[in-house]
Amino acid sequence: MLEQTNNLLLLHKLEKVSKKKKFFLMGWAILLSQQGWAQSDTAKAIEEVVVTGSLKSIRRSESVVPVELISYKFFQKNPTPSLFEAVGLLNGVQSQINCNVCNTGDIHINGMEGAYTMILIDGMPIVSSLSTVYGLSGIPNSMIDRIEVVKGPASSLYGSEAMGGLINVITKNAILAPKLNIDLMATSWQEYNTDVAGKFSVGKKVQSIIGLNFYRYQNPIDNNHDGFTDLTLQNRISVFNKWNIKRKEDRVASLGLRYVNEDRWGGQMNWQPEYRGGDSIYAEQVSTKRWEMIGQYQLPFREKILTQFSYNWHDQNSVYGTIPYIARQQVAFAQAYWDKQLGASHSFLLGSSIRHTIYDDNSPATASPDGKSNAPDKISLPGLFIQDEWTFHPKTKLLGGYRLDYNQNHGFVHSPRLALKFSPSYTHTFRGSAGTGFRVVNLFTEDHAALSGARTVVIAEALKPEKSFNANVNYLLRIANASGPFSVDVTAFYSYFTNKIFGDFDSDPQKIIYKNLRGNALSRGVSMNLDKSFTFPLKLTLGISYMNVLLRQEDSNGKLQTTQQLHAPTWSGNVIAAYTFKKKWLVDLTAKWTGPMRLPVLPNDFRLENSPWFCNANIQLTYKAKAKLECYGGIKNLFNFIPQNPIMRPFDPFDKNINDPIGNPNGYTFDPSYNYSSLQGIRGFLGLRYTL
Repeated sequence: MLEQTNNLLLLHKLEKVSKKKKFFLMGWAILLSQQGWAQSDTAKAIEEVVVTGSLKSIRRSESVVPVELISYKFFQKNPTPSLFEAVGLLNGVQSQINCNVCNTGDIHINGMEGAYTMILIDGMPIVSSLSTVYGLSGIPNSMIDRIEVVKGPASSLYGSEAMGGLINVITKNAILAPKLNIDLMATSWQEYNTDVAGKFSVGKKVQSIIGLNFYRYQNPIDNNHDGFTDLTLQNRISVFNKWNIKRKEDRVASLGLRYVNEDRWGGQMNWQPEYRGGDSIYAEQVSTKRWEMIGQYQLPFREKILTQFSYNWHDQNSVYGTIPYIARQQVAFAQAYWDKQLGASHSFLLGSSIRHTIYDDNSPATASPDGKSNAPDKISLPGLFIQDEWTFHPKTKLLGGYRLDYNQNHGFVHSPRLALKFSPSYTHTFRGSAGTGFRVVNLFTEDHAALSGARTVVIAEALKPEKSFNANVNYLLRIANASGPFSVDVTAFYSYFTNKIFGDFDSDPQKIIYKNLRGNALSRGVSMNLDKSFTFPLKLTLGISYMNVLLRQEDSNGKLQTTQQLHAPTWSGNVIAAYTFKKKWLVDLTAKWTGPMRLPVLPNDFRLENSPWFCNANIQLTYKAKAKLECYGGIKNLFNFIPQNPIMRPFDPFDKNINDPIGNPNGYTFDPSYNYSSLQGIRGFLGLRYTL
């Protein structure tokens, strides 16, 4: 730690910074040394680089758009077999399981449904639409360098689906990655996860890293005695290969490939594959195959012009009870942009992109108007975008952006954005932004909840694109004192929607009826994160979010009736504590608590319409046996919290006896969509981690 501090003091002296700034950075150096950062990483951490907010590599402290940066070390505090589970620990981010049988789900940011969250890999929309439900499964954790999260709209840069927020998964650079990384984990539920990554060279200029993830769970458990599996049985293998090429003047050149193959099923405990699609024993079985390619190349010109491209092919063969769902989607994406510094004050960006989607399934959604033939959905979405970041004062920046997209069904769509950053000192930073967003309907995103929830999809009309106005204000306070560094990050957000695509779960218990909302929708709230590190080896992170997400729809008399958004808790938060003792032992306590949220209930339902307060907590003990070897173990779901009555009428999954006036006087139907937390109870886990 002394060497780190000396290096920092030398760095500050060369930069001729103020004493206050020196003291602030020394405080953060102490924090980093306590958390096990290598000396060479200290300066990097102080000048963390992000790209998601503006498409440019920029120091996080200089970004006009607030970006949350999560290191891969964060996910080691509560190891999980998929990113879908891992990101749910973040404040304001919710991993929402939509079906208690197949366990598929999506990512909610600030209470907005998963369709409003765009998932990127290395800055490209490789995980979207059909693959959003499964795309976060099988990304090898050993391949991840960091994750950048932007809460709030980003349509001016990224287009449709970026209305609620962005999650950008940044994979490791093969040139800088470790030679070998192995992570093995098993749980008392007999889950087995293997994560391996290694790199190799081809000549002096080409480096490649390859990662393998294998997850297996084949142990049916029914602890709540409803006759259904509590956790979906899975076999999943994912292979990721990335190539980085050294070029003159450090120009960028990379290519990545990923393949995912997954089989999963959940249902009645005595189900066997021969019952697939029949009406005697119920199950939901999903087979998925997926190919992805992502790449970027900087053109060999004096000007900085970058090109990016991606392609994904997703094939799904699934059955939900007796309902088959066979779907295939292909998405090709290409983008080029010119990054130019104009004088000392303007950082300019000009670009163009195109995304072409081909989607086909066996549902009426892709049938011809007469219903007699198949008509795959083909959509091209070209766009132009421009952005300028103007530093008109040493402490103040103004960012203006505009995007114009053309959709063949909806015409031109405009997305402007304006953001301001003011930093009177290192201690205080203020950020504010406002803009518009849009989203066009995606067939799979809209109807998957219906299929996995045993309901029939009805698209009541030709859906119009959603439009929104969004604004947020962010304040960051950073203090370094004798007790260690402390920071508070507070964000207030507001979004107003028109033409919101609304899934009506209430009118008919056997249907989800999709239509544009006759009225408006509103999402507003405040989130706060507090980080405190002490001079002794303890670090605390506390988060709390308040959200009020409303739907206001016209009734038959033209009056607006207000209802709460489904699966949008008013209060939520997280707690993360890390303590190191005897230099080799590390204890991590992680917890996510959630307040009541509105749930989809049936008419005359005996279950509560709002979920109770609950907390999912985990504890882990890690022993650093050697510099390269770690052993870890712990307990997940410490309080053994399990939702009650998650499946309505599990004994009659095919609704053969719903008309029985004596046995079913309320006319209940089979429904597994009453979900607010995982059904997986308390369990232990052990793991081994080796890095060369």
